[in-house]
Order: sequence, then C-alpha cells, then structure tokens
Amino acid sequence: MYVLGLTGSIGMGKTWGATCFRLRRIPVHAADQAVHDLMAPHGRATTLVEQVFPGVLDQNGGIDRQKLAAQVLGDDGALNKLEAILHPLVREDQRRFLERCQRRRVKVAVLDIPLLYETQARTRVDGVVVMSAPVQIQRQRVLRRAGMTVKKLDAILARQLDNNIKCQLAEFVVSTGATRGESLRQISAIAKVAKRLKGRVWGPHWGH
Repeated sequence: MYVLGLTGSIGMGKTWGATCFRLRRIPVHAADQAVHDLMAPHGRATTLVEQVFPGVLDQNGGIDRQKLAAQVLGDDGALNKLEAILHPLVREDQRRFLERCQRRRVKVAVLDIPLLYETQARTRVDGVVVMSAPVQIQRQRVLRRAGMTVKKLDAILARQLDNNIKCQLAEFVVSTGATRGESLRQISAIAKVAKRLKGRVWGPHWGH
C-alpha cells in the first residue's frame, strides 16, 4: 500500500484536493476532521483541552473552536501545548484508518495533513502532494472567510512552512490557481502514478 500525504498552506485548495482523490475512489483520512471529532462533545480530547485551556467549552459540552483560537493564536507556547494533546490522538486515528485500508487491500491511501512538514509527518508517508496557488489568490480566498482578518492570517502563516519550500520538497505539486477541473485532472494523473508505486512506510512500526 502506497501512503500519500496531502498538504498545503491555508487557502491553497487542500479540501478540494481531498475531494478529488475521493472522486477517484481513493480513501482519504482528514486530520482536520479527526481533530473536530476529538474535540466534539464526549470527544477523546475534549476534557484534556478544557483542563489546559479553561473556558473553551461550548453549550453542548464540546470545544468552541473560536474560544480556543482566541487563547492559542499567536502564542507558540499555547499552540505547542494544544498540539501535544491532539497530535498523538490524530496519529492513532490515522493508524486505524490505514489498518482498514490494508484489510481492504487498497493500493493507495491518502493522509490529508495540513501541517505535514511542520509536524515532521513526512516519515509517515511515501510521497507528498502539495496543493499550491499564487499568494494573491491564497490571501483573497482566506480573507473571504467569516471572522478572518489580516492579523489572524499572518499569525497562521507564521506557523506554516513557506509554500515555495513545500513545493520543492514534494513529489507532486497541484496548481489550484485555475479551474477546479484542471486540478482534478492533475490529481487524476497523480492517482494513476501512485497506484503503480511500491509503498514502504506502512508496517508494524508506522508512526514510531
């Protein structure tokens, strides 16, 4: 099984990239969704996060992402504490996903990891796909989001590896500056290539 990492800085089209792989019937594990589930009411990380960051629960007993962001955004120490809680639990979820893929004998499985390079996750995938777009398009996309400001965007980007470096490090780069159909075509081509490649990272010691 070939394990493909999918990544990209904020606003580069990674969510669409994951959708493209699913359209090609390639299973995708989304780290963002795993985090959402972990911090939902009764989620495995909810109590742990509340203990470290008091006052971030919502009315349903889950973590209010906006309240949490207000406590950690721009504070490297706080972000490190949050990541120390979440990242090991996400890796466990990824392992279970890959185990299911192995049982189904899939040829390619995708791990959608927003901070793949930043969290040293490169050793857990065979190859990397980076979603990329021109900086001006990236900023336009992100600043259209509800509640987003230039200050917030700059704080997020400060925690992310420069896009040009990501593109240099990756085995595959998908341009999302044009149409969705064009990026789908690029991902379809990558999927065909990946299905012919031999995976090396998946095994009993994956993630250790």
